[in-house]
Amino acid sequence: MNKIKVQGLALVAGSVMSINAFAADPEFTLKLHHFLPPMSMAHSQILDPWAKKIEQDSNGRIKIDVYPAMQLGGKPPQLFDQVRKGIVDMSWTVAGYTPGRFPKMTSFELPFVPGTAKATSMALQEYANEELQEELKDVHVIALHTHSPGSFHSRNKAIKTLEDLEGVKVRAPNKVMSDAFREVDANTVFLPVTEMPSALSKGVIDVAVLPYEVVLPMKIYELVKHHTEFRGAGLYANAFIFSMNNKVYDSMPPDLQAVIDNNSNIPLAGHIGDLFDNYEVFARKFAVDQGNTFDYIEGDEHARWVKAMSPVTTKWVEDMNDDGYDGQRLLDKTKDLIEKYSTY
Repeated sequence: MNKIKVQGLALVAGSVMSINAFAADPEFTLKLHHFLPPMSMAHSQILDPWAKKIEQDSNGRIKIDVYPAMQLGGKPPQLFDQVRKGIVDMSWTVAGYTPGRFPKMTSFELPFVPGTAKATSMALQEYANEELQEELKDVHVIALHTHSPGSFHSRNKAIKTLEDLEGVKVRAPNKVMSDAFREVDANTVFLPVTEMPSALSKGVIDVAVLPYEVVLPMKIYELVKHHTEFRGAGLYANAFIFSMNNKVYDSMPPDLQAVIDNNSNIPLAGHIGDLFDNYEVFARKFAVDQGNTFDYIEGDEHARWVKAMSPVTTKWVEDMNDDGYDGQRLLDKTKDLIEKYSTY
């Protein structure tokens, strides 16, 4: 399978094409909206380079202005509807910010399902192509992906065992993981990542559950003392939706639609996942340099966590069956696709 190379999307010094280099004004000027700050990896290494790549591939006929940090208004859970309703032309958001809206997609958010971001993202995109047409019919999907599996980042208490999480105020990244943390007697608080620094500094939460790529731009590593990582199957991953308004896409001539399509789907999902995996290693170093401590859930202790949270997966299968889906088939397909792409 052809992969989009890093250099295919990244801007190289001396090769940036200005608007003046194009022969005419853009035929389409689009707004791409997301919730993370401009210094975030998602903005600087994924969304902004992608927008410039589209501009270059279209010879300036498509121009995409990227608006980070909710600059166009609203809150992160509203981003999907902003695209659906045409308030913005494109958005990048977390599917789990609107619980219950994408039920079949949540198989990728179950505890101890994800592999690397690259493998899980490519698996999610293939799964979406085959299973999520109805859930995503209101937008034109550019790519679905996940981040690298998340870790614990604790203010004062090192998390080494299941028992260490009892009674602790833990940020839940999505509904599935909120249920999973309750299985181990943690007190869960659902918060978007943008609220993490304030919540930690004020003691609203004791533990932030995040990948390191968010820990870095939010400077979470300065607000916590301890980090706990899972060796083996990843604790969790959020699914992200990068989408475009249907009417805007349909209004484009076929050659410009092809520009979008040629920078979408499984190759883009894999490229984004690869960037997340690489950045995770880079971002973790800042926590190391801060002098924070690191613990690892592995071996028999890892097996204890998997068993303790397994009722969430069992219930997910039952709920999907009640909704008319074959929950076990979807879960098996999720795991099989992640395994398939783990060899890429």
